[in-house]
Amino acid sequence: MAGILIVAHNKLGESLADCVKHVLGEVPPFLKVLSVYADDDPQQKLAEGHALIQELNKGNGVLILADIFGATPSNVARQLCKEEHIMGVAGVNLPMLLRVVCHPNKTMPELAQIAFNGGRECIVLMDPEN
Repeated sequence: MAGILIVAHNKLGESLADCVKHVLGEVPPFLKVLSVYADDDPQQKLAEGHALIQELNKGNGVLILADIFGATPSNVARQLCKEEHIMGVAGVNLPMLLRVVCHPNKTMPELAQIAFNGGRECIVLMDPEN
């Protein structure tokens, strides 16, 4: 089973994990959050991320879901992706997260593709007429 680590600004990751709990009834033990605040030291967050990866990686790797590509959380996540069996996807949203949480037994490349597709496919322009 792959681990999933959300790396996001402020309480966004915690809120997403809380939404998973709302939908599934619990936060799976293979899902953790690394919150990054404006005054946080990126090197300290990197160390915390390494510790969370060690906790989550049971041999099948860890998928990191970051919020905005290029911002501090995704920069920390990109550094964490240098470890073996770690992959990352930026642009985390709830559909993306729910899809990967429901498929933790996929390979790391498959899980990353599920995240990418889930996030992208669930962005729709809502037409009030239909």
